[in-house]
Amino acid sequence: MRVMGIDYGDARTGIAVSDAGGLIVGQTTVIHSWNREKTAEQIAALVKQHGVERLVMGLPRNMDGTEGPRAALYREFAALVEEKTGMEVVLWDERRTTVEAHRILSEHNYHGKKRKNTVDAVAASLILEGYLNYLRR
Repeated sequence: MRVMGIDYGDARTGIAVSDAGGLIVGQTTVIHSWNREKTAEQIAALVKQHGVERLVMGLPRNMDGTEGPRAALYREFAALVEEKTGMEVVLWDERRTTVEAHRILSEHNYHGKKRKNTVDAVAASLILEGYLNYLRR
């Protein structure tokens, strides 16, 4: 089963797609758009292109597990993606994924614009990796 991980953001949305067996993270990309409709449409096109069977999207939570102030916006966007793809979106706790993505990129000497254009794809990969690990348990 091919799974897509989504790290939604205002200006950039990271996308990671698993291999066909749903075992490892494969391809990643970043959608550059401020427009929610266009972003959801591009996600729907990627779903078709890659034969994705399941969607998982990061949901911002506070460190104590409560939902952060942006959680409602993410839930609304997830509903829009569901509408465009016809697929349910699994919301996944994304605490610390962006922090971890920055750490990983620092370790590999990605800085400045190079990092800015990559961090969202890495965060999507971490969301997808966490979800795939959950499925294997």
